[in-house]
Amino acid sequence: MNDINTHPELLLDNQLCFTIYACSREITKLYQPYLDRLGVTYSQYLVLLVLWEKNQCTVKELGEALYLDSGTLTPLLKRLQAAGIILRERSTEDERKVLISLTEQGLALQEQAKAIPGMMMEGTGMEAEEFHALLGQFKDLLHRVHEANTGGMRK
Repeated sequence: MNDINTHPELLLDNQLCFTIYACSREITKLYQPYLDRLGVTYSQYLVLLVLWEKNQCTVKELGEALYLDSGTLTPLLKRLQAAGIILRERSTEDERKVLISLTEQGLALQEQAKAIPGMMMEGTGMEAEEFHALLGQFKDLLHRVHEANTGGMRK
């Protein structure tokens, strides 16, 4: 019988993309009970994180921060607006720009959410030093891959 595993580089366990994908899904599951209490999805939570940090930004700036295009962001933002969490307004200086800001309700969610990062670190079973080292490695990887995908790293 032939050994079908003759190419170790093609084994699922050897794929960085799969490991990151599966890990991301598992981490998102850790978030779920906390986000359910806030009444937001994981994607909506990411939007809130950016807005809690910046107070107001354009759709373009939000997309850049989250690595999302406007086609993905627009329905997400519409749902957040319908829920009374954000405001979407045209800029008075440039009507092509849509400004995103938090409502009082959106601001209030920040206080409810402040324990989530600590709960996530606890949920991973990692010590703070280990957690932050891994976060730094993934930020570096994200930067490198993004640069490669946007033509920043030409060979």
